[in-house]
Amino acid sequence: QVQLMESGGGLVQPGGSLRLSCAASGNTFSIYAMGWYRQAPGKEREFVALLTSAGDTHYADSAKGRFTISRDNGRNTAALQMNSLKPEDTAVYYCHAESYKGLGDDYWGQGTQVTVSS
Repeated sequence: QVQLMESGGGLVQPGGSLRLSCAASGNTFSIYAMGWYRQAPGKEREFVALLTSAGDTHYADSAKGRFTISRDNGRNTAALQMNSLKPEDTAVYYCHAESYKGLGDDYWGQGTQVTVSS
């Protein structure tokens, strides 16, 4: 079992930066990848960024060049550095953890609000 807790959301001006953090607890050794998704009001949840235990990264087109996902404290923390933020980045951001096959399931955090507005 894995528990995820997001933090770092808030209000930021367009062009500004924000750093989100996701702290994982429990059976963190089972985690194959950690990622970030977001959901704006009235819209479906969408993929933002992914980081595997091997260090591979993947980004949504909307995030490329502006967002960076990284891991800290081994598998325990995943960070999302968001630069050059735009109003369309406004959403609830959710942390996600994917387990290695046979070692667990997938897990979601409770979400943290990011609002980009002038």
